[in-house]
Amino acid sequence: MKFTEEHEWLQDDDGVVTVGITDHAAEQLGDIVFVELPEVGTEVTKDEEVVVIESVKAASDILAPIDGEIVEVNEAIVDEPSKVNEDPMGDGWFFKVKPSDPGQMADYMDEAGYKSFIG
Repeated sequence: MKFTEEHEWLQDDDGVVTVGITDHAAEQLGDIVFVELPEVGTEVTKDEEVVVIESVKAASDILAPIDGEIVEVNEAIVDEPSKVNEDPMGDGWFFKVKPSDPGQMADYMDEAGYKSFIG
C-alpha cells in the first residue's frame, strides 16, 4: 500500500489500483454526507480532481494519484457516505484505476513514511 501527501491510499492488485482516503483524512473531515464519483471508463490524469466529497466541516476534492482509466467505482458510498468514515481503508474505497504508467506508484510513501508524515 502507498500513500500520498493528500492523505489518499493506493493499493495495487494485479495492475488495478484501488484508491481511498486514509483513516487520518476521514477523521479530519468529520462526518461525510455526500460523495460524487467519476464514471467508469473515464480517463484521468495525475492530480486531476476526480471525486467530490462533502462533510459536515467542508467540501473537498479527491485527486487522481496516477494516470489511467477508471475501471470501477464504489457505488455503495454514494448511497451511504458514512461508509467512508466507518471503514475508509476498506469498504470506504472510492474508485479503481488501471494505470497507464504504473511507475507513478513509486512517487508515493510507504506506511512508515506516511505515519512519519502525519506525525
